[in-house]
Amino acid sequence: MRKNMSRDYLDIDRIAFFGRTYAEYMDMFGLDESIMKQGRILDCPAGASSFAAEAHQKGFDVTACDILYGMSADELFEKGKRDIQHVFEKFDEAAHLYIWTYYKDKNEVMTLRTKALELFSEDFSAGVERERYINAELPRLPFPDKSFSLVLSGNFLFLYGDRLDFDFHIECIKELIRVCSGEIRIFPLVGLDTKQYPYLYKILSFLDSDGIKAEIVKVPFEFQKGANKILKISRK
Repeated sequence: MRKNMSRDYLDIDRIAFFGRTYAEYMDMFGLDESIMKQGRILDCPAGASSFAAEAHQKGFDVTACDILYGMSADELFEKGKRDIQHVFEKFDEAAHLYIWTYYKDKNEVMTLRTKALELFSEDFSAGVERERYINAELPRLPFPDKSFSLVLSGNFLFLYGDRLDFDFHIECIKELIRVCSGEIRIFPLVGLDTKQYPYLYKILSFLDSDGIKAEIVKVPFEFQKGANKILKISRK
């Protein structure tokens, strides 16, 4: 039997349809519920996260959007299960790129990913009817200017910086700013190799030249080594 080889990156062949729970979101993005109460929130792209479902149960106004939300709940559930399996088949090859302070072990991570997928799938059909889940693709979103007081974008842009080019990042960030009246938070700032996105400071310079305030802020979450910061962009 061929042994797994150690790699300096998580070797996955797709942008995974993955999910995180409400509690993980709160730590990943450095949120507290006083922020959640301030207005409408957008999660983009949301994937299979249960953040919108759980937030709705708590009385918060969260809209989730994703390129795959044109599929049925059953189709998304099956894709989510396949992607969890795919990622964690590859995980052991890159286990040295992760730390175990937030999570106890790999089984706990897989359990939480499955929990998020299940809660998301259970809420999806009813949520589509209430326009809580919107089929949309960055960098063009179907929302009017300044629709949301807070925009969250997790585990997409900088994480897949090896396959999403700089211009795409700029166009996506400009679109998130367009639909936001307050603050955008993007997590993480590293790629699948745990290295900081190489054009991060070029993006900061671009935003500064456009009169947009942006700062790097530490958050109480770290799983990938060094993935414990967000880019916080303010539009006041």
